[in-house]
Amino acid sequence: MNETPVETRIEHVLDSLREYLQADGGDVEFVSFNSVTGIAHVRLTGACRTCPMSLMTLRGGIERMLKHSISEIVRVEQAQ
Repeated sequence: MNETPVETRIEHVLDSLREYLQADGGDVEFVSFNSVTGIAHVRLTGACRTCPMSLMTLRGGIERMLKHSISEIVRVEQAQ
């Protein structure tokens, strides 16, 4: 499946954050973006998946950077 321009930009932003997550034994995967609702779904993996600070990482780090960089994003949610 071909990525949309927004999905390509999401991947680019996540790539820029990946090194920080990997330094702590975790990572992030892009799952989907709903262009109607503006919600991006990501999956935290590795140590980030079970970390007590994962919600802070999701909201304060990943969501903040994605919303700042990509105007189409309204919210970021953790995918199961």
